[in-house]
Amino acid sequence: MLRRLAAFLALVFALPFTMLGVYAAFVPVLPLDDAAGEGGAPAGEATRADSLRVTDRNGVLLRDVRTGDGKRARRLPLAAFGERVPRAVIAAEDKRFYSHAGVDALALARAAWDGASAGRVASGASTLTQQLARTLVHAPRTTKAKLEVMALALRLEAAYSKEQILEAYLNEIEFGPNVRGAEAAAELYFGKPCSELSLAEAAAIASIPRGPTIYDPTRRPEQLRRRRDRVLDRIEDAGLATREEVARAKGEPIVLAPRFSPSAAPHLVAALLAGRLGPVPAPEGGELRTSIVAELQTEATVAARRTIDALGEQGVTAASVVVLDNDSGEILAYVGSPDATDVARLGGNDGVLALRQPGSALKPFVYELGMERLGLVPSSVLPDVELSFPGPDGASFRPRNYDGTFHGPVLLRDALGSSFNIPAVHVAERLGVAAVLERLRALGLTSLDREADHYGLALALGDGEVRLVDLANAYATLARGGLARPVVATAGGGGSVEPARVLDERAAFLVTHVLTDPSARLASFGDDSVLELPFEVAAKTGTSKGYRDNVTVGYTPEVTVAVWVGNFDGSPMRGVSGITGAGPLFHEVMSAAARLRPPTPFARPEGLVDVEVCALSGHRPGADCPHRRLDVVPEGTELATCEMHRRARVDRLSGERAGASCSPRFVEERVFEVLPPIYADWARAARRPLLPSTFSERCPAGPEDDATSHAVRIVYPRDGARFFVEPSGRRPTIRVRVASSGEASLRLDGRPVPDAVLVLGPGTHTIAAAAGGARDEVTVTVE
Repeated sequence: MLRRLAAFLALVFALPFTMLGVYAAFVPVLPLDDAAGEGGAPAGEATRADSLRVTDRNGVLLRDVRTGDGKRARRLPLAAFGERVPRAVIAAEDKRFYSHAGVDALALARAAWDGASAGRVASGASTLTQQLARTLVHAPRTTKAKLEVMALALRLEAAYSKEQILEAYLNEIEFGPNVRGAEAAAELYFGKPCSELSLAEAAAIASIPRGPTIYDPTRRPEQLRRRRDRVLDRIEDAGLATREEVARAKGEPIVLAPRFSPSAAPHLVAALLAGRLGPVPAPEGGELRTSIVAELQTEATVAARRTIDALGEQGVTAASVVVLDNDSGEILAYVGSPDATDVARLGGNDGVLALRQPGSALKPFVYELGMERLGLVPSSVLPDVELSFPGPDGASFRPRNYDGTFHGPVLLRDALGSSFNIPAVHVAERLGVAAVLERLRALGLTSLDREADHYGLALALGDGEVRLVDLANAYATLARGGLARPVVATAGGGGSVEPARVLDERAAFLVTHVLTDPSARLASFGDDSVLELPFEVAAKTGTSKGYRDNVTVGYTPEVTVAVWVGNFDGSPMRGVSGITGAGPLFHEVMSAAARLRPPTPFARPEGLVDVEVCALSGHRPGADCPHRRLDVVPEGTELATCEMHRRARVDRLSGERAGASCSPRFVEERVFEVLPPIYADWARAARRPLLPSTFSERCPAGPEDDATSHAVRIVYPRDGARFFVEPSGRRPTIRVRVASSGEASLRLDGRPVPDAVLVLGPGTHTIAAAAGGARDEVTVTVE
């Protein structure tokens, strides 16, 4: 009797499974996606794409870009998951995985008994294979669907090995909200692959499929911790870890990777995928490899964070950095903002692509163009005195220096190195704003898209908005000796484009030579400034009007670094300049970049020679020049002999000039400065040692004494200046500036002119000024 009852019960228990097995035989086999290419080609509904992996140039993950269904996904062969995660998943979800045929009868019986006892569903009975089947067909949780899933699970077990099923499970199941697969979850939550997870981290990952929303690590870490500890107990019960290992794992806190690590470059990834950094190449193997170097990116991001923290009390909330490889144009580091998630500081903005005024950072290109078209050299003397220039709206433009003082006659080297404003505007006026604007656009500063009259001469001082990445690339053109390359953001993307010559090679080197000269910066920045590093680097700062932006840009032959400091809302900073705000950040990032690309000396092109010049006039020293320096000029440059120093006899008592007939006991010789009239007011205010204009009563001038001095001088334009007709046909307009001791009259090509503003046509012109019996004359050319 008992045997018959047992047989009847066995039949009753087995009959549903027999019927299920028969039904399963008619269920179509779904192909399993195989990330490693093992077990057949992916096809059908089970086929799913990986999310796009955006990496640094060495394969370090920067960001997982979600697939078309909005999920992060990363597929791996089973062996690549390591041992801990697969074992933890089996312990957590299906401890008899290797002994059942897809449906666990014992688990079903236990679940039924638990449910009957509790009056509700108290425990699950789905195997890994059933969970996989439900995911593949998107089955609802109805009774009919559950039976179909069980049948499909049996069919999968008959068609595939346990290893293939486990691999598919680890790749297809949701391991978090919009996270498909264990590898994607490990990288998202812990910042590393499954193969590198600790026992506690593996147990945490294995805990998530039971309820991807309930055990979301970012939103419910405490629920996940409790679930993880239960999974660890099951791992111990299964003999997969010792009691001591489990105890240590339970004591390990759940530490999630930051949403954006310092190396993540979120602004670069967003700009790249949006096409704002040029065409996006086709990914290879689901991976888009950027040109970023993760280590340098981390250092730049951390340095930017430190900078705004240090300058917070001065009203600074934002900083941006871009580092370029000069040889290829590739971006090595890109910090749009120190923290893309910082809402209070508007960190979602990208300062590398934002339009900002660069201030004095445009001056090197003005001087380089002056070297090409005006014959300027680093020792050319330029006026740094109070001058009035024509403004774009007809009003006068009176530039001032950052330090509020004038410096008289300055050499171009010092004017650029110390960033004096007036000499730069003077050169820009001689060139013409249109020519300066055309050159800046040729260098890639195409955001300067207004007419030349809109900017006026203030363009030389950075009164126009440019992108930091474009400014960096313009400086990289200087570093390449005048060769321009496009900026690229993907590894290997810069080698396919031939560079184009934009700047004269020798002029570009001369500008570089100035920007590397610490002595040229002394007047404005002092000794041992943040622009000086243990290696040769050319650097320039810039501060926009109103202290809203400051930048520092510099380069070695290998890399160019550009940094910006300010506020994304455009509010002004308080007492922050390029040397105190952006300068320290530049110093830190350039030092880091130099560790990546060790710097070498700048290569000097042929056709340049060293010359000794007078430190005041920039000409060849005369016998009376007290201070001299070495400089570099192109071969064939004709330098006049200095006329700004003159030795003269003076009366010992009065200091006035002494005639030749005066007794030697009343006389001594001194060296005086003889400056053009344009410097007269400055020289008197600065108490310069000017040649006396009068002779002593006891030592009057004789017939042999030179008692004359210049009474009139044409300050602008200079003799030999060249001007250019604009492409539109517009002729150059110049304002003649004359320094004289009396009222001066002007003549153009021999004809009197009533106004100092002249419109010149093509050809050679003579401009003459006369005052009293004195006369000065210059010749200019319009091309």
